[in-house]
Amino acid sequence: MLLIYAGEREADADRQSELERYLLLNRDLRAEGRLLAGEELQPVSTATTVRVRDGDTLIADGPFAETKEALDGFYLIEADSLDDAIDWAARVPAAHDGTIEVRPVVSRPENGA
Repeated sequence: MLLIYAGEREADADRQSELERYLLLNRDLRAEGRLLAGEELQPVSTATTVRVRDGDTLIADGPFAETKEALDGFYLIEADSLDDAIDWAARVPAAHDGTIEVRPVVSRPENGA
């Protein structure tokens, strides 16, 4: 899993250029049969945080923590190794001004892995 952390972005020419780079990455991942899923997330201002404490459901508007970078999207890819996943993560446009977290998915028989 490639978790994409980035700051909020304005709609401008740089954003359009970044979207074009994402489209190229999507094309390359599909061409190699590696893309399992991937989505951009709505802005962090649309987030709702849910916690259950002592049987009570607590709901709050916004993200869990105030940070400059927030979870912006993800790619679920098929990688041959950690090095392979890191190579793909380095190609994510947000890697240049944000952070890409590479994390293995737990394999269990019930999820087909």
